Amino acid sequence: MTAANAIMQTYNRQALAFVRGEGCYLLDSEGRRYLDAVAGVAVNSLGHSHPGFISAIRDQVGTLVHTSNLYDVPLQNTLGALLCEKSGMQQAFFCNSGAESIEAAIKLARRFGFNKGIKLPTILVMEGAFHGRTMGALTATHSSTYQEGFSPLLDGFLRIPYNDVAAVKAAIADNPNLVAILVEPVQGESGIRIPAPTYLNELRRLCDTHDMLLMLDEVQTGNGRTGNWFACQHNSIVPDVLATAKGLGNGFPIGACLAAGKAAHIFQAGLHGSTFGGSPLACAAGLAVYKALQDENLCANASSMGNYLLQGLQQALQGCTGVVEIRGLGLMIGVELDQPCSKLRDKARTLGLLVNIAGGNVIRLVPPLILNKQDADCIITVVNAVVREFYHGR
Repeated sequence: MTAANAIMQTYNRQALAFVRGEGCYLLDSEGRRYLDAVAGVAVNSLGHSHPGFISAIRDQVGTLVHTSNLYDVPLQNTLGALLCEKSGMQQAFFCNSGAESIEAAIKLARRFGFNKGIKLPTILVMEGAFHGRTMGALTATHSSTYQEGFSPLLDGFLRIPYNDVAAVKAAIADNPNLVAILVEPVQGESGIRIPAPTYLNELRRLCDTHDMLLMLDEVQTGNGRTGNWFACQHNSIVPDVLATAKGLGNGFPIGACLAAGKAAHIFQAGLHGSTFGGSPLACAAGLAVYKALQDENLCANASSMGNYLLQGLQQALQGCTGVVEIRGLGLMIGVELDQPCSKLRDKARTLGLLVNIAGGNVIRLVPPLILNKQDADCIITVVNAVVREFYHGR
């Protein structure tokens, strides 16, 4: 058996292995250098080999890695308080991934319904949503590709169109068992889909009116990615539940489910837990990320560089056949084409740029939040070149 055969073949991996990272760049085993606009799928917010992050991790590894949640974890208290301060939430539960934070949110919603005497608490979820691969998160996700072969999925979910307030109102009117709405402020996996400016505010109002939980999946949009600490802050709202991960650990596995208002204090001792969640090492990683976000003003940089990148792409690709729309919020940008474009990922790679394809036909750009204008210009140049060749050079 070869080493590769020992791994379950759950990924269609590219024939590429990286050995080192420097800022916004990755170096492969052959010494080739790539500008990283994937960032570990919106994870490496500080880029690669960030000195402050490395120092914090090294210091903590040499001090204390894990004790379990049988005991008090001071760094967990510190990070929880910081997340609540930046988000406007009240309590934090720490886990290890985005999917786990969504599972915690689902359990909060069900317990909320249970406390109200509802026998089948039901969560409103959206078409085009992606929430993860574990069973609860998978049920909330809208993808037959991901769900096929894993039935029966869970009861207690109702799906409606994204960015459709009328559909939400109709669902509430017809379903007395609804206890929560689970929604992404920006849908990432389906192609950087951004709702109307008033959409989240309307959801907040409806949840308040009908005693439901507003639960936001900020696994990808949180931690500075969209130019604010959390995407919901563009709408000046506070959800009842906020799930986040990805950029929180800059590559170290950590997730958090935050609660406020009527969702706060639902979880009591014994109702939920995690062996590894919120370990000293994980929390040291999260605290290092937030220190860098604040000290280096990276939320503002994500906003300014995101606007620069968005405008540059719109100008470069103006009039290009097949470009449907170029949209984004902060450093979360999608270039939508009128047909599947997975081959552009490989073409961009040959030109030294790493990109991902979302929704089958959207070039997704989620570079590190430390991006500068020189690197943004490189992204614009390469994306423009591969898209124009895709339509005109075949």
